[in-house]
Amino acid sequence: MPASWRIILGSSSKTRQAILRELGYDFDVLTADIDESAIRRESAEDLVLALAEAKAEAILAKLASAQQHSDETSSRNLQTPVLLITADQVVLHQGLILEKPRDAQQAREFIRGYSRAPASTVGAVVVKNLTTGVSVSGVDKTEVYFHPIPDEVVEALVAEGEVFYAAGGLLVEHPLVSPLVEAMVGSIDSVMGLPKDLTISLIAKAL
Repeated sequence: MPASWRIILGSSSKTRQAILRELGYDFDVLTADIDESAIRRESAEDLVLALAEAKAEAILAKLASAQQHSDETSSRNLQTPVLLITADQVVLHQGLILEKPRDAQQAREFIRGYSRAPASTVGAVVVKNLTTGVSVSGVDKTEVYFHPIPDEVVEALVAEGEVFYAAGGLLVEHPLVSPLVEAMVGSIDSVMGLPKDLTISLIAKAL
């Protein structure tokens, strides 16, 4: 990618930021701050695509507002060719779409359920070339099988609190959880919220 290009990652997720850095990209972070609960779709694939697109549109509105206010730094950045990357993810479990747990009890139910049946992550990535107007997107899925998850692990995860920021409360990379993963069909970066191969492919298409 040309050095003169700028990437904006539309996500506050530390794991997505870490994955994008692992891919060798420098980027800025902007958050969309949308009401995700207001966007509903019947299928997991349609939902994550709709949410990722909504995040992109919200960030585009922020950029347009910054340009209107003629802030010197924002105006300078907006004159630089930009790729905007947004993403979203849900977990499918026993036919249900799981998003971020709303409270401790729901987090416990989600995590305990993974002992009974595998969890599938469904994630979307949207890449918009803000210079040419090209927009590309894709969906990636990974299936995760678990050994029985002890109650003490469930309680420790809930007490720590990171599960409330992950779709389905699913944290396969967590040191308490990773030893309990029996098998994975797909990639761990996909489960963590930003599939590397899909992201690289979409960036190439957007350019």
